[in-house]
Amino acid sequence: MRARAMAVLLGVGLAGGVGAQTSTPSAPPNTEIYLAPLARRGDSIIVGTAENITHRVGYDNQPSFLPDASGLLYTAIGADGQADVWRYDIRSRRTTRVTATPESEYSPTVMPGGRRFSVVRVERDSTQRLWSFAMNGSDPQLLLGALQPVGYHAWLAPNRLLAYVLGTPSTLHIIDRDGANDEVRAQDVGRALQRIPGRGWYSFTQRDSARALWIMSQPFEGGPLSPLVRAPTDDEYHTWTPDGALLSATQGSIVRWDGRTGDDGEWLPIAAMPGVRNISRLAVSPDGRWLAFVAEPSAPALPPAP
Repeated sequence: MRARAMAVLLGVGLAGGVGAQTSTPSAPPNTEIYLAPLARRGDSIIVGTAENITHRVGYDNQPSFLPDASGLLYTAIGADGQADVWRYDIRSRRTTRVTATPESEYSPTVMPGGRRFSVVRVERDSTQRLWSFAMNGSDPQLLLGALQPVGYHAWLAPNRLLAYVLGTPSTLHIIDRDGANDEVRAQDVGRALQRIPGRGWYSFTQRDSARALWIMSQPFEGGPLSPLVRAPTDDEYHTWTPDGALLSATQGSIVRWDGRTGDDGEWLPIAAMPGVRNISRLAVSPDGRWLAFVAEPSAPALPPAP
C-alpha cells in the first residue's frame, strides 16, 4: 500500500511544478492543515490566528469544506503509508476517520446535493480514477471509468465537473458526470481548479509562452480563456471567497488580488502566518467565515502518525 500511496503523490506532482512528474521515489512531505477565522471589515479581509488542526508527523493535505461549513474533509497518510479520508469538525475540534480501504483516496470533495463526496482513488493496479462515497465512507462507486489518470477535480454543477488529467502536457477537461461530453479546455495547466462564486466561470493556472504562471478563467460553457493575473511567486494555489475575492499565498503569507487584470494586477499582503512555510492548497468555507490552508511547520509536529 505504501507503493500505491507514493504513486499518486508522485503522479500529481505534489513536490514539483505545474504538471511535473518524476520517477524518483520520495517520502510524502510533512504537511499540516491550518484553520483561521476569516472576516470582512469594509473592503478589507481580516484573517485571524491560524490553528494547526492536524498537528502530527506525516502528510495531511487537500482540505475541502463541507457545504454547511461545519467542518472539512481532508486526506491523511498514516504510518503504514495508507491514504484515507478524514473529517474535522470545527465546533467540537474532533477528527474522525471516514475511509479505511485497501486503496488510497485523495482530494475529497463533497458533491452537489451533499449526500456523497468524490475522490481521486488509486486502485490496486495504480489506476487513478474518480470515485464517490457516501458521506460516512461507505458505498464506493466508480464515477468516471474512461477518464484517467485523474489528478484533481472540482464540481461546477450537479452533472458537470472539471478534471486535471496527468500527461505531457497535463490537460484540463470539462466532462459530464456520466462521462459524456468530454471537452479538453486547456493544456499545460496547474493543479488548483476553482469554481468562481456567482459567475458561472472557473479558474485554473496555466503557463504562457515565456513559462510565466497565470491564473486564468473561462465560462463553464466555453469561450476564450481570460488571463486574470500572474500567480504570486510562481505559486499555483488560489481560492475565492463567496463574495468574489481571490486569495493566494507567498511562502508564509496570505495575499489578495487587487482586481486589476493582466500585467497591472498586484497581490496585496493581508496576513502573515508565523511558524509556517510553503503555504499551499487554500480553501474558504461556503459561509466565508473560515480559511483553511496547508503548510509545513517551521518546527516539526510532535505526535506520531495515526
